[in-house]
Amino acid sequence: MPHVWSECVGAGRANEALRADWQRQFSEAVDILGFRYIRFHGVFHDDMFVYRESDGGGFGPNTPLESPVHTFSYVDKVFDFILDCGARPFVELGFMPRELATETETLFWWRAHCSPPKDMARWVELVTRSVQHWIDRYGLTEVRKWRFEVWNEPNLVPHFWTGTKTQYFELYEQTVTAIKRIDPELPVGGPSTSVFVPDDRYKGEVEDSSKTHETAAAADVDALEWRPVWIEDFLAWCETRGLPVDFVTTHTYPTDFAFGSDGVGVQISRYADATLDDLALLRKLIANSAYSDAEIHITEWSTSPSSRDRMHDTVFAAASITRSYLQCAALADSISYWAFTDVFEEGGAGIGPFHGGFGLVNEAGIHKPTFHALKMLERLGDRLLLTTPYGTVTRDSRTSAVSAVFFNYPDDMGTKSIGSAHSYRETRALADSGPRRRIQHSIGGLEPGTVFLVEVVDWEHGNPAEAWYGLGSPINPSREESRYLSTVADSLLQYTLTVPESGVLDLDVELEPWAVMSLWQSA
Repeated sequence: MPHVWSECVGAGRANEALRADWQRQFSEAVDILGFRYIRFHGVFHDDMFVYRESDGGGFGPNTPLESPVHTFSYVDKVFDFILDCGARPFVELGFMPRELATETETLFWWRAHCSPPKDMARWVELVTRSVQHWIDRYGLTEVRKWRFEVWNEPNLVPHFWTGTKTQYFELYEQTVTAIKRIDPELPVGGPSTSVFVPDDRYKGEVEDSSKTHETAAAADVDALEWRPVWIEDFLAWCETRGLPVDFVTTHTYPTDFAFGSDGVGVQISRYADATLDDLALLRKLIANSAYSDAEIHITEWSTSPSSRDRMHDTVFAAASITRSYLQCAALADSISYWAFTDVFEEGGAGIGPFHGGFGLVNEAGIHKPTFHALKMLERLGDRLLLTTPYGTVTRDSRTSAVSAVFFNYPDDMGTKSIGSAHSYRETRALADSGPRRRIQHSIGGLEPGTVFLVEVVDWEHGNPAEAWYGLGSPINPSREESRYLSTVADSLLQYTLTVPESGVLDLDVELEPWAVMSLWQSA
């Protein structure tokens, strides 16, 4: 039972990790949710001041330097903190420093520069100096345990990349060659592409939105053949050139956005098992490639790729991600939830405490139902005793402790996913789903008198967004309201069960729609 949910988690950009609230929340996430790696954008962005072609005079003249200088004081603070927490960086190499970019300010309010370099030799020098610095600071043995991912979503032109597919492949070639020259055992991978699609929009060198017209018009998008973006082309290109690919990365949001022939965009939500089927296909494609031993890391995943999707704040999302993680645990080496915190500024700070941010916690650190779902999953052991469509029972191979997670993804949903919502009020329509689910299992071979703890998050327990809605959805809650919401967030249903003399625990509970339940042995 690999814990793919805690192997890695996402965050917005490197500079946000310098904030005290971000650091408090990440430290808690590592301690409680067990995250081992963290990945974010912008380690080379201007606000980290790694690449310098001038001395930055401020009010004085900005004097050019004779040659580029690489300074790592800001990055050192971030990486030092991550390592001190007991986690490691999953290093996304990007974006381009302004002074090295062919095009600037391509996306986000913080003006990321997502372009090929003006000078490939200077990009190689930047990567080389950075990796060598990390080895000098943390030691080769430690850095060999990191992962180096080349760029982020280069198929999304002109946002995350302004070049062509081949230009990205060339960037990968130069980057992986530079890193392997330092040490062949440093793990490098890509192509970090975004989503699966059912059409040919990414077949060429740049995206062709006209290829999405049939997708937008499809009566049943779930009947289409969805495939990963660039993966096969990337692996074939690397094989032809004899390039190493230690791991393959991509993103598997179960959504899409297609344009009709009239130019109108259509938002698409796929079926509930889309992630499961996508990962099964991805695993098959890699197994049949020249890189069959490559690790598979899903470096971004959530119920949708929008940081303004109100579903992220709900119990509906908690049940949905629990279901998918349990389904997909054997299909990848990590499935990185995007992201651990609402301290996330791609679109600027969110409006209000529950604005649909990706986070497991909101900006104030209030736990969302998804936080509790990840906590419950992390309590599971590493040996599978029982798996059902509604949960699993496990054992810890070191301690023999038994634990379980069950959930109620309501039968009323059929094959539908929870989809997306533009307002919290809109999400509440799912609260009427049903029915309840009865969970009955007998677990034998237990020590009589053993106490099991039970914890449940559902509509009535641990649902701060609904409590906020009940307050009138204040954009700027008072300190008293914030304390109240924090209390609600952690007020889960809790009780104990004791193993009788028979040594058999008979579990018989009813879960409300959208509930997620954890059962584990008391210490």
